[in-house]
Amino acid sequence: MQIGESTAEAVMGVLKVFCPEEGQVTQGLVAPVPPGTHPMEGVPVPAVATGVSFVDGVHGGNVFVMTVKGARRLAASMMGAELPEDEAELTELDLSAMGEAMNQMMSAAAMATSTVLGKEVEIAPPEVHQFSDPTEAIAAYDPTPHAVTAQFSILGEPCRLVLFIPNAFIVRMNRALSEMTTEYAEYEQGPLSPLVRDVPLRLWAELGRVRMPLQTLVGLPLGAVVELDHEVDDPIDLYVDDMRFATGHLLVTDDGEWAVRIESVHGLPDETPRQATDPQSLTAGPTTTTQGD
Repeated sequence: MQIGESTAEAVMGVLKVFCPEEGQVTQGLVAPVPPGTHPMEGVPVPAVATGVSFVDGVHGGNVFVMTVKGARRLAASMMGAELPEDEAELTELDLSAMGEAMNQMMSAAAMATSTVLGKEVEIAPPEVHQFSDPTEAIAAYDPTPHAVTAQFSILGEPCRLVLFIPNAFIVRMNRALSEMTTEYAEYEQGPLSPLVRDVPLRLWAELGRVRMPLQTLVGLPLGAVVELDHEVDDPIDLYVDDMRFATGHLLVTDDGEWAVRIESVHGLPDETPRQATDPQSLTAGPTTTTQGD
């Protein structure tokens, strides 16, 4: 429910950009899908759906479904044209405008999911499907162990946001909630067990962060410069699986690769000697994290 509500709020923010007048866009119920029920059951047809799949090793994704008439009305609103009343087929111009709106909604949905999980969620390019029968909608998407739907009304037409939530996301949320009340042990409390030494971990360097409204974020043009909250010479934070464990400074190796020279490790006692780190041993490119309100 937390993922569903945050994602629906993000999508609502994008829709209000395209339909800014009062009452043009309304959000309805956000609810989990009962076990044994496909989340695409009962979608209004004829419909057009845009979906994105998660690509970070899990099965799931987000899908936004709207009637063809609703898609035409949304496209007309974006172009400042008169709202159509019929259910004629989508033109190339309609598809282009609707595709832009759908892309921004799916990007906002993925960012909202990342914010809730506290971890970046990567998505595949959007895929568009058109359905004339509800069974086609059900056949197009494989169910996941968990799903949430959010109902919308856009310019008088019913729409549905579907979140296909994999088990991995539930595990991540449980772990994040547990970590909020758990203190990390000091490094000197004992050596690592041989059983966990080969466990792969995700390591990244963060140059800085910035917060901005979603409306500003989705409106950034290509080539826009986003100022971060760190100066050029400020230390860079290193993270392992969402835990900040060290700081250092950015440098370039002899091979022209980005690297970070570790200067302090959090949790080590002050008297613990630290050897200089070979910059070629940490050549992962730095990650710039952008967070939206």
